[in-house]
Amino acid sequence: MAASEDNSSLFPIFILTIMALPLVPYTILRLFRAVSKKTKTIHCQCSVCSHSGKYHKSIFKRISNFSTCSNLTLLLLWVIMGILVYYIKHISRETQPFEPFSILGLEPGASDSEIKKAYRRLSILYHPDKNPDPEAHKYFVEFISKAYQALTDPISRENFEKYGHPDGRQGFQMGIALPQFLLNFDGASGGVLLLGIVGICILLPLLIAVIYLSRSSKYTGNYVMHQTLSAYYYFMKPSLAPSKIVDVFIKAAEFMEIPVRRSDDEPLQKLFVAVRSELNLDLKNIKTEQAKFWKQHPSLVKMELLIQAQLTRESASLSSALQSDFRRMLELAPRLLEELVKIAVLPRTSQGHGWLRPAIGVVELSQCIIQAVPLSARKTTGGNPEGIAQFLQLPHFNETVVKKIARKKVRTLQELRDMTVEDRAELLTQAAGLSAAEAHDVELVLEMIPSITVEITCETEGEEGIQEGDIVTMYAWVTLRRGNGLIGALPHAPYYPFHKEENFWLLLADPISNDVWMSQKVSFIDEAAAIAAASKAIQETKESLGAGVKEISTAVKEAVEKVKNGSRLIMGKFQAPAEGNYNLSSYCLCDSWIGCDRKTNVKLKVLKRSRAGTRGHVAEEGPADEGIEEEEEEEEEDYDDYESEYSDDEDDGRDKKGKLANGVAKSKGDSSSEGSGTDEE
Repeated sequence: MAASEDNSSLFPIFILTIMALPLVPYTILRLFRAVSKKTKTIHCQCSVCSHSGKYHKSIFKRISNFSTCSNLTLLLLWVIMGILVYYIKHISRETQPFEPFSILGLEPGASDSEIKKAYRRLSILYHPDKNPDPEAHKYFVEFISKAYQALTDPISRENFEKYGHPDGRQGFQMGIALPQFLLNFDGASGGVLLLGIVGICILLPLLIAVIYLSRSSKYTGNYVMHQTLSAYYYFMKPSLAPSKIVDVFIKAAEFMEIPVRRSDDEPLQKLFVAVRSELNLDLKNIKTEQAKFWKQHPSLVKMELLIQAQLTRESASLSSALQSDFRRMLELAPRLLEELVKIAVLPRTSQGHGWLRPAIGVVELSQCIIQAVPLSARKTTGGNPEGIAQFLQLPHFNETVVKKIARKKVRTLQELRDMTVEDRAELLTQAAGLSAAEAHDVELVLEMIPSITVEITCETEGEEGIQEGDIVTMYAWVTLRRGNGLIGALPHAPYYPFHKEENFWLLLADPISNDVWMSQKVSFIDEAAAIAAASKAIQETKESLGAGVKEISTAVKEAVEKVKNGSRLIMGKFQAPAEGNYNLSSYCLCDSWIGCDRKTNVKLKVLKRSRAGTRGHVAEEGPADEGIEEEEEEEEEDYDDYESEYSDDEDDGRDKKGKLANGVAKSKGDSSSEGSGTDEE
């Protein structure tokens, strides 16, 4: 019986130990990360963002931020550990060792007379003749009488004083840290044990595997449904205008799962009237166009109208049911648009190139959704070649304010940013009619807008010059600067109700043939990951070239310093095409800001093959780009919406000046020198 009690008391100790081993160090790590986390504010501080409530930390939001699955699980495990500690402490009190002197209330070494007096005193309190309580009777028989006998019998007392037990020396006992019912293999306990083993060891893992496989078969690693990717791949075309990208974007299977209610008909009709000008309907056949629009699948109609409600900032007029669907659409939008960019740059041509125009269109749509700016605002206006969309993302700006500052010869966002603080404040308060507080908000947002510079080199590792068929490695240092000194930050997006990190897409492309040679996503939020990636890339490159340890160490230190100063290293490989000179362009596109993108010209000279083809497959000789011009002419027929700021039909004069998307001038010769170190004249 005693062995069974020992086993029962050992089991909670065993469970407590198993829980404490991983839980204690994990909790310490979580607390250390929370304490060491930077307290620097990385979101916009303007009054519009503050009033949006997105960054307001109310008591409910603090609780919701804490009430994550991992935090609640951690708290629950600590509560269970506390219960186990209390239970073990309680059990230890019940199973404390036999101490005759303590039971009788005496000090060790008491005389026989003191022992007898103590026994008589306790007998008055606990003897069955004096106290009819069954618990008193049990305590008197099992403890008081036994203690008195142990101390009055000479042999028992000698054993207790020498060995700590009245019965003399005790043998070593071992127990099994399992509950008692698992040790009884007969009767019902055996069935319980069998069911427990089958349930925990077989059925539970099988259930988890079934749930995981059913979910993984439906979703990708980015939590986008496979059905969505199939639809995007099917409807993606080489020349899709940004306004046509919306038609592809709304075909996501996630949007089809959002319910369409009969009660939504009237609010959607009102919303249609408010956003009709943004739907690209033919005004000459407006009735036919409207009927055609409403004949689409109800989910497509609903999603397109909700997207236009975001772009035109008409979401306040939506019903409560539509507000829920509207937020769900905005929550899904970033990752769906990211997958849409990946589909656009997916290798489609025989050379393994993706498509440039739809990729740019998707990024521009992402910018408009985050900033809640209509796509029509990107059209070229009379005095503004890049549209007024760049200005509409600023707080307190509207078409009237844009027209007022245009009279002062400020027609682009870059021209506004290039002004001094004093001149800009005077322009906004006197010419535009903004108050001092509103002008301060504009100043805060202008300091948040990033400025991007790109340095690109293309080379063949270990070889001089780039020959056809070589595997070319592109090294690109993308550097970000802000007026407020931040590197990683959240964009000014008061009309987007969720936290959105800035992401950039670096595309190396040929704008003439609409081919994307290489693409990669860039983020400036996680500095530690960027340092690790840059260090590894530089080290591997130097080791492949046979550099010494000191040279590798110096190069890694320089790369780490660059990353800490706001640069990110992007590496990519592609196969050199046939012999010739290629005028490529690198596009660094932001998915959150309008007007901060960067276009850089890259010259690539490919020589005729003269060495053994050990570095890659030799490209077949012949005109590799035949028929591209004819294909471009056919594709241009569908590209009838507003021109992107990266449209490839820019005039030659603009190309020669090397005018960039954010207004920073860079000569074509300079960018070509960055593009290839082997560009021989």
